Amino acid sequence: TDDFMGSAILAFSDLELNRTAEKSLKLDDPNSLEEDMGVILLNVTLSIKQGSIKRRKWSSIRKRNSSKAGSVQNIQLSESLRKSQLWSGILSITLVEGRKFPKEVIVESYVKFRLGDQKYKSKTVCRSESPQWREKFEFHYFEQITMLDIEVWGKDNKKHDDCLALCSVDLVTLPHGQVNYLNLPLRNGQGVVIVLINFTPCAGVSISDLCACPLEDPTEKQQLLQRYHLKNSFRNLKDIGFLQVKVIQAVDLRAADLSGKSDPFCVLELGNDRLQTHTVYKNLSPEWNTVFTFPIKDIHDVLKVSVFDEDGDKSPDFLGRVAIPLLSVKNGKQIMYVLKTPDLGKVSKGAIYLQMDVIWNTVKASIRTFTPREKQFIEDNPKFSKTILTRNVTRVKTITMAVWNTIQYIQSCFRWESKLRSLIAFLLFVIIVWYMELFMLPLALLVLFTYNYILIRTGKISSSSSLDMDIGDDDDDDDKDSEKRGLRGKIQMVQDTVIAVQNILDEIASFGERIKNTFNWTVPFLSKLACLILAAVTVVLYFIPLRYIILIWGINKFTKKLRNPYAIDNNELLDFLSRVPSDIEKVQYTELKNSSSYQSPSRRKKNVS
Repeated sequence: TDDFMGSAILAFSDLELNRTAEKSLKLDDPNSLEEDMGVILLNVTLSIKQGSIKRRKWSSIRKRNSSKAGSVQNIQLSESLRKSQLWSGILSITLVEGRKFPKEVIVESYVKFRLGDQKYKSKTVCRSESPQWREKFEFHYFEQITMLDIEVWGKDNKKHDDCLALCSVDLVTLPHGQVNYLNLPLRNGQGVVIVLINFTPCAGVSISDLCACPLEDPTEKQQLLQRYHLKNSFRNLKDIGFLQVKVIQAVDLRAADLSGKSDPFCVLELGNDRLQTHTVYKNLSPEWNTVFTFPIKDIHDVLKVSVFDEDGDKSPDFLGRVAIPLLSVKNGKQIMYVLKTPDLGKVSKGAIYLQMDVIWNTVKASIRTFTPREKQFIEDNPKFSKTILTRNVTRVKTITMAVWNTIQYIQSCFRWESKLRSLIAFLLFVIIVWYMELFMLPLALLVLFTYNYILIRTGKISSSSSLDMDIGDDDDDDDKDSEKRGLRGKIQMVQDTVIAVQNILDEIASFGERIKNTFNWTVPFLSKLACLILAAVTVVLYFIPLRYIILIWGINKFTKKLRNPYAIDNNELLDFLSRVPSDIEKVQYTELKNSSSYQSPSRRKKNVS
């Protein structure tokens, strides 16, 4: 049984209407001799309830007919749920550097940011009097959350974390539309941290019913088409496009409750943007009929739609997930997506019907491709998995063998194993070396793109050759066995090392696969963009001497710090490759084939009629 630990009284007369107040209530127990029973902290909002629904009548209806209750709840979609999710602006934060840090005390330092439930931790910088972070990230700005908490942490020689500075910034007091320069002093005046904060109003995020669909209005749709027209390509480069998602319904979901039903709701994630539907209670084929809109910050982002079962105060149960790259969206078509497991590696039970529309500017998206990708705030903690480690070793081995086979092929030409092949190779070598110019290098890559494109169009090769890869994680039994081991604490260091090796193998394999998939036209937009860049580089190298190009490059590198002291360092080539999916991501983003047991809502209605 539960133990009674005290009670408190809250007077409504102390509250203001439609305003959140923080209350500290002292607990009291008349049957206890303890004078101090503790306190409870509450955030309380008093608001007027729309409509008059009697609890007894509602509960009796719910007991008699759960489907009716679900339909009533669908119609009366909570306005407070919508408002709590919609952000009014974007808070761009740049963590620049630290100055005059106590080098003899601090070995490593990092910074934590928190705005409501949003959290960000910077990278850890080793011992330096002027640590350089040069990191930029964005928070969503909600009108009811205005305090930004910033903490500077340091590690001493004993690897103990110590908070060096703690401050709160009231975002209401900062001027909007301009970059705010902040100097955050450390404790005891030992150094400062420089942070830049800029607030930008945000438009394009909304939640509505099907009857109020934004793109159904011809005037609003025309305004969006005009906004992202090519002639407006250099206005607000961060505004890439507009995404509209109609979440219609799910079918044949897994029963998560003992009653044989589920209480499903749907969560949509695009980058760090996150919105969710209302909950449909006691239903395995829920109908949400809700429209979501997102501003697109990167056309290479992936929309993740997850279905969960609401479980009261407990964490929700996972029912299924799909991942849809924005570049693969088919505008205006209602598509059924088969749900997958959390790692997107295997098929789960059920399917979901979505209809999406993407309007975007090609020039803005191309420019954004060569800038650093947005970091994910919510990521799963890495854990050791024998399956993942083995898979990564296999991926690296595949790339290594491809390079090795190429070297062996060249060696075979030197050894004249095939006289005809060696003779052709020798003539090509002499001609290329004799007439070689620098502009021929990007031209050769351009020819390779064209050659692979012709092979794909003629059906001789496929850009989805790696989709038969099994990426499911079958290490649940391994986790149970590891929990039984008593020496788990002693092998933690070894496990961390193995995880690091596992992640390094993943990065190496992904890098090689991204290069391969670029030439294989896996993402046609990126391959076309690469061809355009290579063609431009070919022309530039043909008409401009190499020494001038190197001179311009060196002047740009040397003056970059002078022109913009707070510039974020990046490599455009690596930023471009980060948008190309690896073989693992290709499998995760692949749409599964529709099962004949799932029928679309429109076809089901025709059959009924």
